[in-house]
Amino acid sequence: MRTAYTADQIRAAELALMARLPPGTLMDRAAAGLAAVCAGLLLRVYGSRVLLLVGSGDNGGDALFAGALLARRGARVSAVLAGSSAHAAGLEAFRRAGGRVVPAFEDADLIVDGLVGIGGSGPLRYASLARLASSASGIVVAVDVPSGVDASTGRVAGEAVKAQVTVTMGACKTGLLVDPGAQYAGRLEVIDIGLGTYLPDPDVAALTGADVEDLVPRPTVESDKYRRGVVGIAAGSSRYTGAAVLAVGGALRAGAGMVRYVGPSEPVAQVRSHWPEAVITELSSPSLDGVGRVQAWVLGPGFGTDDRAREVAAQVLASDVPVLVDADALTLVAADRDLLRRSAPVLITPHAGELGRLLGVPAERIEASRLEYARRAAAELGVTVLLKGSTTVIAEEDRPARVNLTGTPYLATGGTGDVLAGVAGALLAAGLSTYDAGSCAAYLHGLAGRIASDGAPLAAADVAAAIPEAMRSLE
Repeated sequence: MRTAYTADQIRAAELALMARLPPGTLMDRAAAGLAAVCAGLLLRVYGSRVLLLVGSGDNGGDALFAGALLARRGARVSAVLAGSSAHAAGLEAFRRAGGRVVPAFEDADLIVDGLVGIGGSGPLRYASLARLASSASGIVVAVDVPSGVDASTGRVAGEAVKAQVTVTMGACKTGLLVDPGAQYAGRLEVIDIGLGTYLPDPDVAALTGADVEDLVPRPTVESDKYRRGVVGIAAGSSRYTGAAVLAVGGALRAGAGMVRYVGPSEPVAQVRSHWPEAVITELSSPSLDGVGRVQAWVLGPGFGTDDRAREVAAQVLASDVPVLVDADALTLVAADRDLLRRSAPVLITPHAGELGRLLGVPAERIEASRLEYARRAAAELGVTVLLKGSTTVIAEEDRPARVNLTGTPYLATGGTGDVLAGVAGALLAAGLSTYDAGSCAAYLHGLAGRIASDGAPLAAADVAAAIPEAMRSLE
């Protein structure tokens, strides 16, 4: 599992470790790691041009010491001292090694962003240098975090350096895994400086394939369709027949033992045609009597928001099994949040606009601070939140938030969220908690998107079809 920490957590760990080490040890370790990554990015170090953008703090000191190491290997290293002062020992080492201070930005093969470290927040003071670095032809390497990115939240208030590589010290920072900050970080390189035993529980975590393999139930010789999980899906309408087909397909492809589908006549015909495996109940009235026992429900994809839909939603949410609330059902619960007052677990799967309606917050504010609002919704509503988008965030009160690192921008197409709902519903029915089901579903869905896309546009049905290959790849 990949873990990440806030700036305050990292500072506390550093202080505890520094109390046991000679002065300057951590900076030496950080500079050596930074210099090694930079050297690996250059075709050759000798004769290469390196430009350091140096702020006033320890972040600038790391850059200067690393620049001195590169200069000793024959690189032509220059530094722009952007702050009111520079790290004294770092600047002395840099000059002794042959580095030169220049008055303004200049072309280089590699640019090291040491302007602002993990303490930076709010608008960047060095906006013009950030713009020049982001548009430069050389490789941009950020020290700890790209300047302008809030290390603890991923917020970007104005200009920020867009790096190809971020060399982060001790442990990953939360803002490097959460958009918009993650979009500026590029590839992450974590330098071990010895913080391990001093780090607290993480602020954020991201599952790996091995984690998902451990969590996702696999059938055994004693398995039958009921032990593997029966998921009920209330989805689709005369306008959105495809939502039902995709949600049922996602559940079946993810290994549901049985899918019980309920819906009106138009999507019923489509589901019956596409998925003869599904057990179907056509809703001639809003009653769910006779549907049969399920172990989890998926409620809402393309289901509508009329009186019929609301009556069905109320019955589903009155049940005693986990419920995934998606799409139109989110509109229904936004109008009546009392529907979410239940003892059994709830997983909601909104995009920013849907979460905005639930919380009364503009969608653009949620996009700018995804982690904050996913956590707020989990606490306010008493549910597990899977906030879809450029960074998928899974939040549950009193647990580290999880972020998903799989996926492709081509998943931003109609119907893929319906597939995700079906996958997560199958995992809920199989016995996973809402926290684990949401996290594993997001991982598998993103991985299936990559497989189905392979760098080209995809359709939602392609993602459902690729779920089994995504699950096989875990092994």
